[in-house]
Amino acid sequence: MAKRRRFSPEFKAKVALETLAGEMTLAELSSKYDVHPNMIAAWKRQAIEGMAD
Repeated sequence: MAKRRRFSPEFKAKVALETLAGEMTLAELSSKYDVHPNMIAAWKRQAIEGMAD
């Protein structure tokens, strides 16, 4: 069975900020960083919620 990949907080923030910039779609970012689009959407949601704090 494959091990789960772990991503650093810096990597998550970088991808989330690119998503918020809106220059690329989730699908494009997904293929660029080899991460599932649902993960990117979750990181984006976490980033937005974190900004409110």
